[in-house]
Amino acid sequence: MKKAVVLLSGGLDSATCLAIARSQGYACYCLSVNYGQKQKVELEAADRVASALGAAEHKTVVVDLGSIGGSALTDDIDVPKDRSDGEMEEGIPITYVPARNTIMLSVALGYAEVLGADAIYVGVNAVDYSGYPDCRPEFVEAFQTLANKATKVGVEGDTISIEAPLIHMTKPEIIEKGLSLGVDYAATHSCYDPDSLGQACGHCDACLIRKKAFEDLGKFDPVLEHLAP
Repeated sequence: MKKAVVLLSGGLDSATCLAIARSQGYACYCLSVNYGQKQKVELEAADRVASALGAAEHKTVVVDLGSIGGSALTDDIDVPKDRSDGEMEEGIPITYVPARNTIMLSVALGYAEVLGADAIYVGVNAVDYSGYPDCRPEFVEAFQTLANKATKVGVEGDTISIEAPLIHMTKPEIIEKGLSLGVDYAATHSCYDPDSLGQACGHCDACLIRKKAFEDLGKFDPVLEHLAP
């Protein structure tokens, strides 16, 4: 059975990405990264998602990006709340973690070489996203070029394909795809600033984007049930 490494954060996008990889016939080896994020609840969500979606293996590696800071997700910086669509579309937000996707994909590339995997799946999205430069098609294409040049497999004339199946999908389209593949979004976690119980805040950019996407489908985001009137 062909193998794929799936970068799994525990969020909505990566869970859908795992379901897609599995539906395309891959044995999925999930890779999560403890990168020094202030909230570790997303790693617990990744465990739940990997188990529920039948991953062949799930491992978490540690890369301490918190030691360099520079992001509201890793440093003592407030997470923006209740921003309008216009505000979210302006510039690169403080929740951007410098070089995070580059580093995660690099680790995944090494893991894929060890496994003899054919592909790496990453849930980046260039439509309904928060302005991150490492979620764009140009970034994925550039990393594919790097993967072809930097690996034993690439030098020998083969390739490890970098798959970003969500790259041109809207958030409602992603949710619809995931639901059709059996994703339980109640098991996922996307919030940038959860409460002491690990529950989504409902006010950060990630929560607002999810909430609107579910509403566009005539649904309620299951991770926000505790905030329902």
